[in-house]
Amino acid sequence: MPPRRRIAPDQGESALAVWRSAPEQAPRQVVAMAVRYMLEELGARAPGRSVEVRVPPFGAVQCIEGPRHTRGTPTNVIETDGQTWLRLVTGASTWAAERDAGTVRASGQRADLVDYLPLD
Repeated sequence: MPPRRRIAPDQGESALAVWRSAPEQAPRQVVAMAVRYMLEELGARAPGRSVEVRVPPFGAVQCIEGPRHTRGTPTNVIETDGQTWLRLVTGASTWAAERDAGTVRASGQRADLVDYLPLD
């Protein structure tokens, strides 16, 4: 069963448009909505439960098919901040550049989103 969407596509796209127009000046509420929307989008495009993508404090999603995580800390975890996540999903930056800059932390064999990004 696909994950339930909490953010309507029109609201999510609107938040992304505001963020794109001025990424550093976008209000926190806009960043939060855009981040959550794009986490939901990743979950829809890469369903599964083998990798957990965390963007604190805004949200997290489990995605990508493979061995399912059921208890405790997942073995495949990706964590980043909201601005970095939005740069990655929109193609404003690359997975390699953000990993090299230290703005993305990934652990586990499957903790690599290069095949899934950018999302739009």
